[in-house]
Amino acid sequence: MKFSLSYFSTAYKALGELGAEQVGLFAWYRLGLHTGYLRWKTGREQKKTARYQCTALEALFELPDVDQLRAVLGRDGVENVIAEADEILDGKVRIFSEDPVRLSLEAPEALENWTTFEKKGSGLRGRGQESGAVQGENDQDIKFVWEPFRFGWAYTLGRAYILSGDECYPEAFWVHLDEFLRTNPPNQGPQWISAQEAALRLIAMSFSAQVFAASGESTPERMASLARAVAEHAARIPPSLSYARSQNNNHLLSEAAGLYTAGLALPDHPQSRRWRDLGWHWFNGGLCAQIAEDGTYVQQSTNYHRLMLQLSLWVNMVSKYRGQILPQGTRQRLGRATGWLLTLCDDTSGRVPNLGPNDGTYIMPLTSCPYADYRPVLQASGMSFLDERAFSPGAWDEMGVWMGVSEQGIKEWGDAIGDKEARVMPLDEGPHVLRSPAGDSWAYLRVAQLASRPGHADQLHLDLWWRGLNIARDPGTYLYNAPPPWDNSLSHTSVHNTITVDGLEQMTRVGRFLYLDWAQGEAVRGERDQRRAWIQIVAQHDGYRRLGITHQRTVTADDEDGWVIEDVLLPGDAREEPQQALYDCRVHWLLPDWNWEMRDTTLRVQSPRGWVTVKVTVGGGQDAVLSRVQIARAGELVYGSGNVSPTWGWFSPTYGNKEPALSLGVVIRGDLPLAMKTIWMFPESEG
Repeated sequence: MKFSLSYFSTAYKALGELGAEQVGLFAWYRLGLHTGYLRWKTGREQKKTARYQCTALEALFELPDVDQLRAVLGRDGVENVIAEADEILDGKVRIFSEDPVRLSLEAPEALENWTTFEKKGSGLRGRGQESGAVQGENDQDIKFVWEPFRFGWAYTLGRAYILSGDECYPEAFWVHLDEFLRTNPPNQGPQWISAQEAALRLIAMSFSAQVFAASGESTPERMASLARAVAEHAARIPPSLSYARSQNNNHLLSEAAGLYTAGLALPDHPQSRRWRDLGWHWFNGGLCAQIAEDGTYVQQSTNYHRLMLQLSLWVNMVSKYRGQILPQGTRQRLGRATGWLLTLCDDTSGRVPNLGPNDGTYIMPLTSCPYADYRPVLQASGMSFLDERAFSPGAWDEMGVWMGVSEQGIKEWGDAIGDKEARVMPLDEGPHVLRSPAGDSWAYLRVAQLASRPGHADQLHLDLWWRGLNIARDPGTYLYNAPPPWDNSLSHTSVHNTITVDGLEQMTRVGRFLYLDWAQGEAVRGERDQRRAWIQIVAQHDGYRRLGITHQRTVTADDEDGWVIEDVLLPGDAREEPQQALYDCRVHWLLPDWNWEMRDTTLRVQSPRGWVTVKVTVGGGQDAVLSRVQIARAGELVYGSGNVSPTWGWFSPTYGNKEPALSLGVVIRGDLPLAMKTIWMFPESEG
């Protein structure tokens, strides 16, 4: 292998930004993979586990009261659960919460040791054509292979069984489990590549064992095979724990939760105490390392933030059932993390900005609410970690019922964190949310001080919400593992609602999942109204410091439910003089795919609640001129002139799915300081 000067420069930079410990742990994992050590180690762990005769799993939680579940769900909710479970009886499952696809748990190709697949780069053909994605784009994305094997469908069958008592649901579970165990032996095939996948499947199996324990379909032989499978999955996790530690993200938390679950469920297993102690140590240590003081989660992603809270709800429940309480420091971090995500939750829809990487994960889907509705997790987390209701009672309470959340000591919603005023963060902390004095709209300004590798180059991105509609939106993710241009390309600066200078990224992209030269954001000042809510924030980032430029953005909510966004490119400090006289400054806005009309630099779109107007004007810079106005839809130019990227004009609501959107780009050219203004007007504020 040849190493260039740029290779060593990148490696040195990665070492400085990621840290010696994380880089060293990852290097150790790769060494173990390529020397054969990990293959030997996981085989040895399985042999030790195989010598123990498992009989059944111990109970981990109390089953919910059926009458309480029915009261929370209502008749329509119960019918929805049964209908989704009946789809599984028909051999179909909803992956990434989209249209149902065929459920098959057979290994997709010839079996080899998991390390062989990993060394090949996990490049496997997925089932994208069945899931509604564009043919060919996700053929090599292993997430489509993994998702059904997380056993998320088992929770749906369990919910239906508890509600109906119908034996067809446990029967279906055992049929699919038998298929998996028969065709996916330990350490063989793609389902064993990731220890996180093994851990999530382990948790689902442990849940199912208890929910279906009273069924006549749950014979002693089947229960013993399930217990043995849990032990085999737990044995897969410790050998490659160095990888999870190197990532310091959801991988570590998932694997720790899996180990802890196995240790509790198999108390007589020789490895039980080791699994339990390892899981407890790394779960609590991981949460304290990954949740910042203000509640920000290390992955800078609302989807992964929710995953972290779900894992925490599970560990909190099963630990309390066995008389072990999460440490106070852990609970404090979880309380702050709950408040952080709650601040970003739209009161009308329950949705949040599509911030950062979104891989479609929704483990333990114990709810009938849509995938994009965050209220089930936030309600359960608020009651568990803040002793407060986040929302009034509703269908989103089901998850809390399953998680054993007690009403004792819980503050009623009227006195709790559902109040908008109580969700205003200090300027130097967690999500920078502004609220219109008129009360119908709110905005999220992305200002991040990055302490771990970012997933998206999206500093000063703005999300705008009005009456439950996400008007100016984050594009999401779509696919991680696909040929260009869909190789995690919705992480780029140009598709976010921010400024791009000379077509450059805010940070240096050196891999599909790795940015270096991190852009750091800073909130400079702000203004509150009488409710103490932010109505103006001024922030900036240094992502263009290599050009000698600082991008500053001012977001202001006016009194008539309109918004003014002022962007200016300023010369950097004295050590970073601008490198040229003229720059191209492009402001981008992503809107829903609604009917539209355009005149000069004013776009009007017809929302379900009336016409919304966005107007861009040029300002600043002695020689500033309007250079280009474009609208792209689904990767094609529909207004203006010039080239557009095939990734512009798309919105991905969840993994592997994308839908057309309107991408408005306005480019001005001039010298510094270079300024632009965007005005948003809703029907009541239009003149």
